[in-house]
Amino acid sequence: MVQDSINRRIFLGGVAGLAGAAAYAPGAFAQQLKLPTSPVALSVVDVAGNLALTQKAIENYRKAKPNLVSRITFTKAPAPELPGKLKAQQEANRVDIDMVLTGTDALSAGVDQKLWTPLLPQLAGSLPKLDEIYLEGAAKMQGLASGQGVVVTYYPSGPLLEYMPDKVKKVPTTAEELLAYTRENKNRFFYARPANSGPGRTWIMGLPYILGDSNPKDPVKGWDKTWAYLKALGENIEYYPAGTGAVMKELGEGSRDMTVTTTGWDINPRVLGVVPKEAKIGALKGFHWVTDAHYMCIPKGVSDEKLAVLLDLMSFLLTKEQQAYTYDEGYFYPGPAVKGVTLDMAPAESQAAIKEFGRPEYEKLIAEAPLETPLDPDQMVIAFRRWDEEVAGAKRK
Repeated sequence: MVQDSINRRIFLGGVAGLAGAAAYAPGAFAQQLKLPTSPVALSVVDVAGNLALTQKAIENYRKAKPNLVSRITFTKAPAPELPGKLKAQQEANRVDIDMVLTGTDALSAGVDQKLWTPLLPQLAGSLPKLDEIYLEGAAKMQGLASGQGVVVTYYPSGPLLEYMPDKVKKVPTTAEELLAYTRENKNRFFYARPANSGPGRTWIMGLPYILGDSNPKDPVKGWDKTWAYLKALGENIEYYPAGTGAVMKELGEGSRDMTVTTTGWDINPRVLGVVPKEAKIGALKGFHWVTDAHYMCIPKGVSDEKLAVLLDLMSFLLTKEQQAYTYDEGYFYPGPAVKGVTLDMAPAESQAAIKEFGRPEYEKLIAEAPLETPLDPDQMVIAFRRWDEEVAGAKRK
């Protein structure tokens, strides 16, 4: 996940400025805690690449609420480093991080180490009614947060196949056909190490559904077919890159013909010219989406007046107007966590990018394929370790 965040930032280079702060009803939900009488400075740390989707909306809040916020400092950091840093600050009673934007990794680590301020149900009255506003998949991802984070962006993710149509004449439609393809076209298919790759992780978590394994949520006792399949597939894979960026580079350069992908990793590298526009995607028979999300978390130790502002900011970021910014250039496609946020509400740059590089088949796939949440964090760690030891062997780079 960290490697993916870094790769995404490399791909994105910098987020294009998106114009205009949307109208917002002030203090709509921050009723329980007392808002400050003078503006506060906020520090936001991103460990998931989420600012590409939300920074403009957060800046819109500062512009809309100069009475509450004087300035906002944005920092990016690797997810594994954050829990230790927060714990040290909390033990010293000097917390200088007000909000963390994270994926499930640092969220889970923070829950385990009791680093986060409990938000739900304790402070539900200061937030919108999440179960009413969230998309189905976002609501399921919210259920993984232990009440200590709030979903801000969501996407169905994958796993999908991505291939170059001039090279792949007979596109696999089943897991068996994919395995046969790799045997007939050795070293033309590959994917990145799951522990460092969103598409790689989504691929191994999605395979148990495709293969009809006994328990898709149990990589120890329920993935017999999956582990056997991954090992057989690995016989035809030259090596496993450390992250998704390297995979997309090789696909774009023509040294590989096919990989696994997600909606965002399909669209955004083509927007940026890393992968040719003409690349195609497909889904294998039995496909289920394995969903993903980013969360807003507040560390313990943040003052009550800042907490009141942060809850108001969270509510602002969950309005339809601000959620529309999360379409961005498709890297977390679609992006919004909230119902009723359509592409025509997004900035012109986002609309243009997705109109040109998006795919009409996604609408049908998102509507029809089942949605599954990722493995629980402890099970994910086990799955990563088994893959490293049993599948990758000496082929990892």
